Amino acid sequence: MNTKFLLLFLVLLSIINFTNAQDTGEDEWGAWYMYFGTNQISDKLSIHSEAQFRYYEVTSSFNQLLLRTGLNYHINDEAIATIGYGYINTDGTFADIPDEENSNEHRIFEQFILKNKVGKFKFEHRYRLEQRFISTQNDDFTEHRARYRLQLTYPINEKWFLNAYDEVFINLQEPIFGQNRLYGAIGYNVKSNFSIQLGYLKNHFTGINFDRLQLGVIYNTDFRKKENN
Repeated sequence: MNTKFLLLFLVLLSIINFTNAQDTGEDEWGAWYMYFGTNQISDKLSIHSEAQFRYYEVTSSFNQLLLRTGLNYHINDEAIATIGYGYINTDGTFADIPDEENSNEHRIFEQFILKNKVGKFKFEHRYRLEQRFISTQNDDFTEHRARYRLQLTYPINEKWFLNAYDEVFINLQEPIFGQNRLYGAIGYNVKSNFSIQLGYLKNHFTGINFDRLQLGVIYNTDFRKKENN
């Protein structure tokens, strides 16, 4: 009974957010479609794989392609260090923001994740530094920024779970504030290494907010050689 009430509450919250989204920032309800993977290659090393397709509208008006990979070093079950690379192609010509430019970005990042658990609640702290090499039609430039994300996961049962996070972006040049992302989702474990999430993201910039539906697929693989018994 409690689970049914919780799911109903999440649906109602999504409807409220959808209604409010029409009054903040863009008038369109956009979407991000995402894949994430951790591909284990040894006890200590894994490869991060990621692809995101972002749209100004739910299924049209392309906004951004993000491809990211990295080498993870698993210090232990609660701590992971990563160095990686990302490619980001952005189409900024959507009618509601005419001053934006198309751009291509090559990004290097360093990341550290700490995990802990309090009762059923799973906490994840992600610290990331980024060096961004950006090219537009009119200029090439480099920017640097720091990011911190606090993520909380709560298992409803063996299959269903709730996920929420808040992430702040701090520029290491003016202006200092970059953006803030607030996210909430419900997830389903299809298999032990395969899950999906459906959620809502409010992406806040100075003077504008973007409201986004998010559909995420998480698929992890293990390429370690199995020992024969």
